[in-house]
Amino acid sequence: MTHVITSLCIRDGACVEVCPVECIVPGPKDDPEWPLFYIDPDTCIDCGACVPECPVEAIFPEEEVPPEFEADIELNAAFFQEGPGYWDFDLEKERVRER
Repeated sequence: MTHVITSLCIRDGACVEVCPVECIVPGPKDDPEWPLFYIDPDTCIDCGACVPECPVEAIFPEEEVPPEFEADIELNAAFFQEGPGYWDFDLEKERVRER
């Protein structure tokens, strides 16, 4: 299984910093097609370290994603299958959170 970041994401980025397998990446901030952070379903080890770090509780185990956010499961997978996937990013520049 994997964890999924839903559209509740505010691009805080704390989840990226705690992921032990570095499978969480942001969509490019200037690309409205990919506005969130995403978890690579093929790399995620389902450890859940990202869940308590999310300030808006936007991350769920795939099987526990609320029904109103189920479309985000496919969006998350598509990011790695069709979208930018892994790319060289500067986390501080891609964050939206206020410091």
